[in-house]
Amino acid sequence: MVFSSESFLFLFLPVFLAAYYLTPWKAKSYTILVGSYIFYAWWRVDFLGLLFLTTGFAYLVGQRIAANRGTARGKAWLALGVAGCLGVLGVFKYLNFFIDSFAALVGTDAAGLGVHWRLLLPIGISFYVFQALSFLIDVWRGDARADARFIDFAAFIALFPQLIAGPILRYKDLEDQFKERSHSLEMFSDGMARFLIGLAKKVLLADAVAPLANLAFDNSADVGVTLAWLGAMAYMLQLYFDFSGYTDMAIGLGKMMGFTFAENFRYPYISRSITEFWRRWHISLSNWLRDYLYISLGGNRKGSARTYLNLMLVMVLGGLWHGANWTFVLWGLWHGGFLALERATRYDRRASGLTWSLPWTLLCVLIGWVMFRAIDVGQGFEIYAAMLGANGWAGDQALWLDVTRESVALMIIAIFIAWAEPHIAGFLADAPQASLMQRGSAPAAISTTSQLALSSFVLAVGMLTVLKLAEQNFSPFLYFQF
Repeated sequence: MVFSSESFLFLFLPVFLAAYYLTPWKAKSYTILVGSYIFYAWWRVDFLGLLFLTTGFAYLVGQRIAANRGTARGKAWLALGVAGCLGVLGVFKYLNFFIDSFAALVGTDAAGLGVHWRLLLPIGISFYVFQALSFLIDVWRGDARADARFIDFAAFIALFPQLIAGPILRYKDLEDQFKERSHSLEMFSDGMARFLIGLAKKVLLADAVAPLANLAFDNSADVGVTLAWLGAMAYMLQLYFDFSGYTDMAIGLGKMMGFTFAENFRYPYISRSITEFWRRWHISLSNWLRDYLYISLGGNRKGSARTYLNLMLVMVLGGLWHGANWTFVLWGLWHGGFLALERATRYDRRASGLTWSLPWTLLCVLIGWVMFRAIDVGQGFEIYAAMLGANGWAGDQALWLDVTRESVALMIIAIFIAWAEPHIAGFLADAPQASLMQRGSAPAAISTTSQLALSSFVLAVGMLTVLKLAEQNFSPFLYFQF
């Protein structure tokens, strides 16, 4: 089940919310857990068992770590917990990759090695395993308590708004909210508005520019310069509005249930360096990699050379987190190389004053997204070659028959919105303050009028999105595959 589907919008969500608000406070975690398990099982019931076993394993090991924290036995329990979680991720996400890579190394394929089966990747496994890992490590560090009710911990791991594609939550940030959180009409309304905005990003923008990206990458050997660049830019926009749209919906759903999740995006396409980009893009993953991997490897405490190596290694592993493919390894190396270079030259500190830093950063990010999107390394380099003119300006001219005015127009709108987002957010943040500076009864009237206009606009966009959703084909979120 996906958020942008009729079954979720008109069946699951209203039934769940009704049950949630009718449930007494002490039993709300039971409603969350049952609802989240139904949400997950809608895809495949059998992998629900893996989610439950991972949850139970992390909870039990967490208790033992807490009971022996600071001792050799506690460290052994931590090692067992980390190994167990990574083992689940390694088997289900990377075993096929290792078999295929080994087969290619010896000049055959998986079937040639006698392997005639393929493991199916459970959706959301990267997210809930990382959440379990952070819990174990935080308990060992003393940053999280392990005294939670099992039902609360299980509800945290399975929390359906973020179960499939994040943001990556940490138990230490939500443990108090499971014990006490507020519910209000204002918070519910804010959550609904945030959800509708995210849904609009997905349906009206991401899905609208997707055909341009698909056209270029599906015909990578035949596209010309123009269509290759157009397709690459379309994917750059599609990925952002698809993933940030999902995050907006997750945060909005959380608010409807009384939870406050951390932001996962902060206008990444206004970044003036790759270092800044990773402070703005998929923030929950960036922070997770920093806190649990980069720092554990030594961070910047062991000299410059080790710092650069750590940056490269963390980004490569971050690339592999996205999927078992050499394209993600190269994408990680690309970003890791820039992070190391910018740190060595201190470019990030000077970038804000350079007029060309924004287009340069966007170009570097776009080049990286090409390999990220490619099915394999060969397709990625075909797109690079086309972008450099290998197939001429037009390439196969018949491909242009599939380029619609609507997709190009919406791509232009998407570019404008990506640029205007921080300005719009700044305006909305300053508007209430500006009205309070006025005298008399005008501030309340202006504020009420502005809020009414904004609410009406959001509802209108929501209605348009639902109408558009009804006429288009099923379109899963891109991060479901990770």
